[in-house]
Amino acid sequence: MKRLTCCWFLLLLLVGCGETAVLPTRVSVASLPDSFIALPATNTPLPGGTAVPILPTFTPPPTGTPPPTLTPTVTGTPPPTATPNLYKDLTIDALTARTYGGGFLQIEDTLEETDTFTRYLITYPSDGLTIYGFMNVPHEGDKFPVALVLHGYIEPNIYKTLDYTARYADALAEAGYFVIHPNFRNYPPSDNGPDAFRTGYAIDVLNLIAIIRDQSQDPVGYLRRADADHIHLWGHSMGGGIALRVITVNNEPYIRAAVLYGSMSGDEKRNYDRIRYWSGGGRGQFELAASPDLMGLISPISYLDRVTVPIAVHHSVADDVVPVAWSRELCDLLETIRHEHECYFYEAQPHTFHGYADDLFMERVVLFFRRH
Repeated sequence: MKRLTCCWFLLLLLVGCGETAVLPTRVSVASLPDSFIALPATNTPLPGGTAVPILPTFTPPPTGTPPPTLTPTVTGTPPPTATPNLYKDLTIDALTARTYGGGFLQIEDTLEETDTFTRYLITYPSDGLTIYGFMNVPHEGDKFPVALVLHGYIEPNIYKTLDYTARYADALAEAGYFVIHPNFRNYPPSDNGPDAFRTGYAIDVLNLIAIIRDQSQDPVGYLRRADADHIHLWGHSMGGGIALRVITVNNEPYIRAAVLYGSMSGDEKRNYDRIRYWSGGGRGQFELAASPDLMGLISPISYLDRVTVPIAVHHSVADDVVPVAWSRELCDLLETIRHEHECYFYEAQPHTFHGYADDLFMERVVLFFRRH
């Protein structure tokens, strides 16, 4: 009987391991590791009613090694990706749904006085940031129509408040417009802030418009001579793209007209492919990581049907910075949807016009604004 029990024990050990093995000549419970003996056993009766333990089939971990952490497998619908949340506040719908304004435009200093206007250094709040800029106020008269002059891209570390766009702001002030030229966030001395897809710059303009609307009602405030029912936008290059976003988000009748001069595209995929090229791959990674669907929700070109503002497009066919094809395409789309627009294309001019073409351009701008 003793010999039979030993044989059954060896047989069960071999079956429990589930594989072919070379067994030792003699096995006893005393020779097994403590970790084996301590585990619960399943009693399997042998012939004659004798029960022996069935040993587990795994190899115990070395002493002192913690057991591995098991991660349960989740079946069913996978959790939604968090990526869209990174872009949700940047869509045209999100920008349209939020509120703007709050706070006041302040005059910080008098910069210059000409025969026709006074130039002031100004600040105003935009989503908790302090935005600087300048304001040209004509000397004589009241209820001047407002022109917002939006600058193009310049390296922020070399940007100056009175930069190349000052001459355009001055021409509009001399034509009788109350001109405000904001330095966008991230352009000194304005505060730094988020600007993915340059929506932060558009927010700076939308906040400024709301402040003009409110503060112009103050009979003794700095904006009392501004006619907030007649606001016009002028944007060059990057500023043109910002103006297009602004009029897509805000289509209230007090915004009367918009000039897009050598403007960036309303298609953000095109813009950031070009920006990545300009920057040697240094910028645009976040923007270009957006899915095609998100890119469409962020791009103003997808929402031209919302725009109610008359648009004038000006671009040089020789522009070697922003492709003239982008402006031609916009003009074709405006024609297709029968949106009020004017399109002018200039020969032999750089990205920023000069000489006779520059004068002609501003004459056309003033006439366009006066008609609206």
